[in-house]
Amino acid sequence: MGKTTTTINLGTALAAVGEKVLLIDLDPQGNASTGLGIGPALREQTTYDVLMERVDLAQIAHKSIVPNLTVAPAGMDLAGAEVELIETPRRHYRLANAIEKAVEQDPALTYILVDCPPSLGLLTVNAMAAAHAVMIPLQCEFFALEGLAQIMRTISQVRTRLNPHLELQGVILTMYDKRNNLSREVEANVRENLGEKVYKTAIPRNVRISEAPSHGKPALLYDLKCPGSQAYVRLATEVIHRERAA
Repeated sequence: MGKTTTTINLGTALAAVGEKVLLIDLDPQGNASTGLGIGPALREQTTYDVLMERVDLAQIAHKSIVPNLTVAPAGMDLAGAEVELIETPRRHYRLANAIEKAVEQDPALTYILVDCPPSLGLLTVNAMAAAHAVMIPLQCEFFALEGLAQIMRTISQVRTRLNPHLELQGVILTMYDKRNNLSREVEANVRENLGEKVYKTAIPRNVRISEAPSHGKPALLYDLKCPGSQAYVRLATEVIHRERAA
């Protein structure tokens, strides 16, 4: 239960309170697309075509099963984008250019969420070069702390070289179990080092959240009353407050 689950359910929660959300799937596995009801048959054009500058985001975006939430889907062809773009000038800004055009075409968009691949390659750097803030879902496990340090270094490098406006919006603790000593230790460690950058809301281990993708639904539509769904509603409230404060 990590980045894709958080992207799907945070996007759903934001849309549910009236925000207009575009979710950009930048992971070749396309799990965010699937989790919002955009199956492979609907992905004739994907974010790969956007990065190749063949189409605009608006041309590939699909209405999801969630009102106010549209999805720019991904497919396995995206895996080849890093190789194809390796010698292309300004290759790090392909997504930034596409997002700028999408906002011009639809000024009503209030949130654009990008689901990145698990590796810190060109696709993820494209997302960071386009974003104004990064949200890091952190599983409450020991090895996740090493990954957090690596992501923080990448954010710093992108801020220095590509996007001086990039900030860490916050760290989201996921798969949290207050009965588990390791969960509490990871939480204490992260909160001690990052302070208010860690969201107050932690996403608990919850079987209903794990079941939801197999039904092609966000957890909030699959079971709104389960603890995981309620946690994402609280997280969305925190995100909105932070954005307004910023």
